[in-house]
Amino acid sequence: MAFDSRAFRNALGCFATGITIITAKALDGEVVGFTANSFNAVSLDPPLILFSLGRRAHSLQTFLTTEYFAVNVLRESQQELSDRFAKPLSDKWDGVAFDTWDAGCPILRDALANFECKTRYTHEGGDHVIFVGEVVRMAADPDGSPLLYYRGAYRSIGAAT
Repeated sequence: MAFDSRAFRNALGCFATGITIITAKALDGEVVGFTANSFNAVSLDPPLILFSLGRRAHSLQTFLTTEYFAVNVLRESQQELSDRFAKPLSDKWDGVAFDTWDAGCPILRDALANFECKTRYTHEGGDHVIFVGEVVRMAADPDGSPLLYYRGAYRSIGAAT
């Protein structure tokens, strides 16, 4: 029996995730970024995180050749940014407020959390490449609410019980 990729994707959609924008600065100075929900914690000691990027992504070569990347966890009010960075637009950075830290990666202002990471490992992951990074700097808003994605749509966290 053939594997049903659509059913697999729908089943994966049952797992609610936060939304991030992963950013980097290319060797030529170009800044790149894409929307991802493939972000996970790996280890507390050392502090490691991971994300995966499709092999057909325009920015893949930048992430493979640069030493650092940043993960920007979006807050509930940043759906427009998520939509913008999910598309291959040439002007996706127009009007986007960001800072840079020591490594030069774009750190999105007003994100719920930011992690600047040094790439430690890359792994084969089928049609994706898995990047593992060591967190070298971070910031977080302890009071904000995350932008969530569940079953193909944006969601809110709702009231705590």
